Amino acid sequence: MQFIETFELTSFLDTTISLTAAFALGTVIGAERQYRQRSAGLRTNVLVALGAAAFVDLAMRIAGADGAARVISYVVSGIGFLGAGVIMKEGMNVRGLNTAATLWASAAVGACAGADRVAEAALLTGFILGCNTFLRPLVNFIDRIPISGGETEASYEIHVTCELVAAAAVRKAVARILREAHYPAADTDLEARPDGLAALEISLVTTSVKDSDMDSLVTAIGRIGGVRDVVWESSATD
Repeated sequence: MQFIETFELTSFLDTTISLTAAFALGTVIGAERQYRQRSAGLRTNVLVALGAAAFVDLAMRIAGADGAARVISYVVSGIGFLGAGVIMKEGMNVRGLNTAATLWASAAVGACAGADRVAEAALLTGFILGCNTFLRPLVNFIDRIPISGGETEASYEIHVTCELVAAAAVRKAVARILREAHYPAADTDLEARPDGLAALEISLVTTSVKDSDMDSLVTAIGRIGGVRDVVWESSATD
């Protein structure tokens, strides 16, 4: 049997250490994610770390350091598909980016363990936990700092409800107001409603707009004949 010919006790013990380290460190990362009730929790992070470690360890045994380097590059790109599965878009908001990044980092921990760099894997685990745990108070502090709209980068949308018969004229008038205010529209969507009204949605090109400017635009648009209601909203960009 080929197994008997290729089995080496020292190599097997080395693989055992690598996978055990990946399992233990992945558990530490995953436990924190599970406690935060993230979509990719304990088992997912452990499996990512174990899988990365197994692929790199196998490449090390078959093709040496050069083979391991190639496998690591494939792990880095391949884990992106798994990370994309936990990223969700809800309206204009995107969720799951931190979870995807944690999975990517868990793969790096597994790759380090698979390459017999257990100390480096443990160090990286510490940094991941520090990022997800100890930086949270700093994130909350920054989020509570009041800033004006012009100091943030965001996506801005204006929602106009108008009479259907006046929709074309309203659309032209809105475009003129935005152009004169130097806030041109990136995209405009007009949808007819069964109640005789039309919904006009305008996305702005500019990503840095003062709240006062948006209020002025809404006021000006509200004076257009046939307009029933105007509101604006913004959402953070990555």
